[in-house]
Amino acid sequence: MTGDALGDAIAADVDAQVDAATAMTVAIDRLKAASPDYSWVGIYLLDGHELVLGPFLGAPSPHTRIPLDRGICGAAATQRATIIVDDVRADTRYLACSLETRSEIVVPIMAEGRVLGEIDIDSDRVGAFGEPDQRLLERVADALGRRLTDAAAS
Repeated sequence: MTGDALGDAIAADVDAQVDAATAMTVAIDRLKAASPDYSWVGIYLLDGHELVLGPFLGAPSPHTRIPLDRGICGAAATQRATIIVDDVRADTRYLACSLETRSEIVVPIMAEGRVLGEIDIDSDRVGAFGEPDQRLLERVADALGRRLTDAAAS
């Protein structure tokens, strides 16, 4: 399955879930299975001025709450833009979770111009993420943004 087709399939799975919590779990499961380079896959949800760890697959993270002014996750949420870091050891913003992690991609989950959270993926390989990953994750983030907005309206 191509990246665009996979993004559409995961988005359809997200849309089909009965609630936002299940939709996030399904998204994480599908994304983790999508690539052997995705060593850690998680969702952080915005709570005030902090990102709070939601569902994830991979080793436990010491970063269960991240202030918006810290880390690559905080930067992506603040800038409202996807951030790809080819080598986390060369980026001073990186909050170390694992000695094995070498690259990271963070994609904001947004709706109606507001950041609701983000998808965070780590890889143990330098330069693991590119434009196909970004398109895939942004498609999934769009679907999650709709589900999280629907949940807040209920």
